[in-house]
Amino acid sequence: MAQKKLIRFAEVATFPNVLQYPSGMPGNWQLHFGNDHPITLELACGKGEYAVGLARMHPGRNCIGTDVKGNRIWVGARQALREGLTNVAFLRTQIDRINDYFADCEVSEIWITFPDPQLRASRDRKRLTHPAFLRRYARLLAPGGLIHLKTDSPDLYDFTRKVIEIYGLETIEDVFDLSVHPDPAPELRIRTHYEGLDISGSNRIHYLCFRLRGAISQELDEGLHRWVLAEPIKAKSHYDTLS
Repeated sequence: MAQKKLIRFAEVATFPNVLQYPSGMPGNWQLHFGNDHPITLELACGKGEYAVGLARMHPGRNCIGTDVKGNRIWVGARQALREGLTNVAFLRTQIDRINDYFADCEVSEIWITFPDPQLRASRDRKRLTHPAFLRRYARLLAPGGLIHLKTDSPDLYDFTRKVIEIYGLETIEDVFDLSVHPDPAPELRIRTHYEGLDISGSNRIHYLCFRLRGAISQELDEGLHRWVLAEPIKAKSHYDTLS
């Protein structure tokens, strides 16, 4: 397995659609893509199925998958190259550095697909829908930009709904279980490797689409943390065992 990772790391460094900790990117993504199409950003993209799937579905968008693990990015980047998809790229970096790579209002929408739910209460600020992250997204999202969360974790789903409630965000769509949705949008039918694993053991896929509204007050963070401490964990997380 270690040798396989090393091979992938070496290959991904040669891929033209992968940028690893690049400099000078804010405001310049149109130079990489050769157009000024709207940008769809997937955070913690893993093997990149969503970024690639959205790029196939929407040739008029530029899709960027972001993850820190190059051996995972390799899968989606190689698939995109094989299909000749020029409207998808992959950015290797940590999510908490995302504002280093995008100018204010440069991103049209954000997808967060099956992220680690970070179930320990002491790590609630690591959850990608925590207000600490939403404040980062608020800078790079264009006015009215949407955030999509798709997760098998009931805990992350409930947490995000609580964030929406406490901070007065705008819910666009709230689906408790996509498997019983009568007519999900085509974007919601894209399946990822981690979706198939049902890591949380919940046997459900939750979906939230919401929009930021105004400033996200830090004064409310302590109240959110108290809610996290009081909430029982509903499902185990095995994300930390995945490579």
